Amino acid sequence: MRKIPGKIMEKKAKPAILRGGLLPYGGGGTKGRRPAPLRPGQGPGLPPQTEPPGRIPPGLAAGLFALLFALGCSTAPKGPVETRTLRNAGALQLELANRETDRGNYEGALELLAEARRLAFNADDTALIVRAYLSLGNAYSYLGRADEASASWDSAAAEAGQAGDGELLAICEIHRERRRLLDGGSAAALSVRDRVQAALGRIKANPLDQALAWTVTGLAEKELRRFAEAEAALKKALALHGSYPEQAAYDWYLIASARSVAGNYDAALEALEEALACDRRAENSYGLGKDWLARGDVLSKAGRPAEAEAAWRHAAEIFASAGLAAEAETAAQRGNNSGQ
Repeated sequence: MRKIPGKIMEKKAKPAILRGGLLPYGGGGTKGRRPAPLRPGQGPGLPPQTEPPGRIPPGLAAGLFALLFALGCSTAPKGPVETRTLRNAGALQLELANRETDRGNYEGALELLAEARRLAFNADDTALIVRAYLSLGNAYSYLGRADEASASWDSAAAEAGQAGDGELLAICEIHRERRRLLDGGSAAALSVRDRVQAALGRIKANPLDQALAWTVTGLAEKELRRFAEAEAALKKALALHGSYPEQAAYDWYLIASARSVAGNYDAALEALEEALACDRRAENSYGLGKDWLARGDVLSKAGRPAEAEAAWRHAAEIFASAGLAAEAETAAQRGNNSGQ
């Protein structure tokens, strides 16, 4: 989901970190996940998703779900091994859900998140519970279900507060501020930036949570039209995303947005080339389509209409090949309209 305030390209795209949930299982204090996030659930140690959206890799599925079924049906107290299995399964569900959110499949993400939340409570893992609620809030927010999003974020903060975990509370605050920035734009940007930087100072354990704070800071700086500062903040997020190509792609996408709004079209195109390279490594068709769509927008703004039309048509082909009909239609219409 790439959703950004303002125009890049002048448009809003589905968020990723605005692309998704962003927070890892593991960071935040008492118990861990994506080691840090940017989304509530992904991270080292968890297998990459190579199966269709929403499916756990087959090598893991049979044994894991048989065990989870047995554990879930048992009323006996859970031992250390069972609890660890539940926690790991919940972290995996959260990872898969965040991938679906990042790729625009919000309804699919909600189904996965319901199970991740159940497993988190079954294991009584505070950090995983909080991150599941944060991811739920993100998915609901992207679907326009504001009340449910707010309730999910409130639940995350309540769980973190009950545990007395200041780091998890800081992560909750960053998520809310990100949403406030997307809703309020430049009017909210200054206070969002300052609050997120204050929260960042309370995050010590998880580099991905720190990256999320820098991403939101960069978006706020962009809204304030402080483009150099925006790029500097986004590059700090990028440095923390080294082994996560899908997140790095989104960082480059946002850097391209800041450069485009500043009128630096050639530099914006260079950033989009970096985003494309990262999304290709991640095999993220949704991200690739968004990158090509943005490339068309920048080329159009730069006065290169033929190249812009070709880029939009290419985006449409990518979306169509991935079964993303609405996005394919949007890209195709942009290409068709360019010649009118």
